[in-house]
Amino acid sequence: MGLFRSMQVFVMAVQEGSMSAAAVRLGMSPAMVGQHVAALEERLGTRLLNRTTRRQSLTDFGTSYVEQCRDILDRVAVADRDAETSQTKARGQLRMTAPTTFGAEVLMPALQRYRALAPEVTLDITLTDRNVDIVEEGFDIAFRIGELPDSRLIARSLTAYRMMICAAPDYLVWRGTPKHPSELSSHEVVGFTPASRSPWRLSKGNEEVEVAPHMSITVNNGQAVRTAARAGLGVIMQPAILLASDVQAGQLVQLFPEWHLRERPMSLIYYRDRRMTPRLRSIISFAIAEFGADPEEPA
Repeated sequence: MGLFRSMQVFVMAVQEGSMSAAAVRLGMSPAMVGQHVAALEERLGTRLLNRTTRRQSLTDFGTSYVEQCRDILDRVAVADRDAETSQTKARGQLRMTAPTTFGAEVLMPALQRYRALAPEVTLDITLTDRNVDIVEEGFDIAFRIGELPDSRLIARSLTAYRMMICAAPDYLVWRGTPKHPSELSSHEVVGFTPASRSPWRLSKGNEEVEVAPHMSITVNNGQAVRTAARAGLGVIMQPAILLASDVQAGQLVQLFPEWHLRERPMSLIYYRDRRMTPRLRSIISFAIAEFGADPEEPA
C-alpha cells in the first residue's frame, strides 16, 4: 500500500471518529481502511489507534503522528494546486469505464472527436456491464446506464437510453407478429441478463402495459442478444442505437413502434472529492456536448 494514501486514510479515520465513517467518506470498505492503518502501524512499529468494537482513540504517538500527517498532506495539496494552476492543457492518462454495448457502438466512434480536442490525453477504457466501483478500482470517470443510488458520486445527466423491441422477419413468419404488447407472453424472448428480471413497461396515450415475458434465453452481452435475434431465436428489447441499422437493413423488424418504452437514464459519474484536473474537465465537457446533458444542470 502507498504510504501517502495510507496517511490520507489514517487522517480521515481520526477526523471521522471511526473506520466505518471514514470508509463512507473515502468510498472504500471499512476493512480496507483498517488495512491502511495497520500498514502504517507495521511500518512505524507502534500502535496509532486503540480500537475496540465500539470506539477508537489515538495513542500518544498517534496524536503526534496524525498532526505530522496533516502537515504533509497540506503541503502536498498546496503543491498540487500550484501545479494545476500552471497546467491548463489536458494531458496524462485518463481511466474510464462504460457499459459494453454503449462503449462499443457509441462511445468508441465518438472518441475520434475527443482525441482531436485532447491529443495529449491517453485513454485507458474498460467496457463492462458490471457496476464498477470507480473509487476502489481507480477509475476517473464512468458512463452509467440506470439508477444511481450512490451519493458519493457526482452524476451529470446525459440523454436517456431509448429502447426498442424487435424480432427477425423469419421468426415473425414462424410465430406470427404480435399486435399488442400483452401477446408477448406467448413468444420466445431473448433477454439481457442484467435487466432480465425487470418487466417491460410500454405506454400509448392513456394506456399503460407492463409485461413480464418468459425469457427462453438470457445472455450477459448486448451484442450477443442482438445476434440471437437476427438468428431468429426470439423477440428482444435492446437500445435503439444498437438495433437501428438492423431495422433499416431489414434484418430485424421493430415491434410496437407506436408504443413508448420506458427510457433508461444515462449518466456520467465521478467521485465528488476528485480534483478537477484539465483532463477530467475535458472529458466531462466532451461527453456532455456529445451525448446531451440536462440543460438545467450547471457545467
